[in-house]
Amino acid sequence: MSSDTVRPLNPAPEEFAGTSVASSFKRAFHATRPKFFTASILPVVAGSAWGAYASGGFDWYVFALALLATVCVQAAANALNDVGDDQIGTDPRNEQRIYPYTGGSRFIQTGILTRSQMRRLGIGLIATATLAGVLLTVERGPVVIAFGLIGVLLAVLYSLGPLKLSSMGLGEIAVGIAFGVLPVTGAAWLQGAPIDGTLILLSIPLGAWVENILLINEVPDMEADGAAGKRTLPVRFGLDVTASLYLAVNIGAAAIVVLLTWSGALPLLAPLVPVGLLVLAFKAAAGIRGGMADRETMTRSIEATLAIQAIGSIWLAGCALYGVWF
Repeated sequence: MSSDTVRPLNPAPEEFAGTSVASSFKRAFHATRPKFFTASILPVVAGSAWGAYASGGFDWYVFALALLATVCVQAAANALNDVGDDQIGTDPRNEQRIYPYTGGSRFIQTGILTRSQMRRLGIGLIATATLAGVLLTVERGPVVIAFGLIGVLLAVLYSLGPLKLSSMGLGEIAVGIAFGVLPVTGAAWLQGAPIDGTLILLSIPLGAWVENILLINEVPDMEADGAAGKRTLPVRFGLDVTASLYLAVNIGAAAIVVLLTWSGALPLLAPLVPVGLLVLAFKAAAGIRGGMADRETMTRSIEATLAIQAIGSIWLAGCALYGVWF
């Protein structure tokens, strides 16, 4: 029996039943899809490490606030995306999903939370992120407001409002900016690093790895997204182009690390891991080309993409800390 035959298609409502505070917290926490929190946590860690390298100091209070704000924005985006996808009908009709990676949290569809409750959860998380942003503004000044506004706008407009970036084929770029470029540059700046060309270049691979998480996760959802009018890049261009784009993004990320190393911004061995991760990327791209004909291969490809983002981000954070310690 393959492991795919025992994979659940939905969260079990009985696991989230109860009226206690603990049960309510458990529902809220899992509704935000915490398996993907590395997509916001690790860019903040990497950016903060670069800030420590550039400035020679580290502020733990500012780091904690930046981490809280960024994770809350991602959690809010996930909750509000579920609201938006339920409204347009893509999640309810999604029969190709690979839970818990694609097709949303399924909390609305299984009745664990209502659409209204999910919307309130998203708004509450944005309010929490805003509070953390206010405290950061007190510490570092009004530039924080610009970072915060851009991040929140991208998170909300990804799936709600008149634009619905995810339906326009712009969701992938929006995610790469909101959970890569912004948190990396913002976290580094908060620790005292200048926002210069080197920092922006460093943020691009981290954003690219996050963008690819979204890109590959959209593959199992292609049929439902297309039927609902959600024109993601896989819906627009198909499996072969999506696989080529996925691979090009990974190659580009590794090439930027090589460039930063050649310029002296990163230690000599910095390209070792990003280039090595291309082995996983090629395998995942092959899984994309096969689509949902083999669910287990597609699932492994998604998990490989999560591993690429996690390993690559931790490695680059370590490269920055190498500059601090040595």
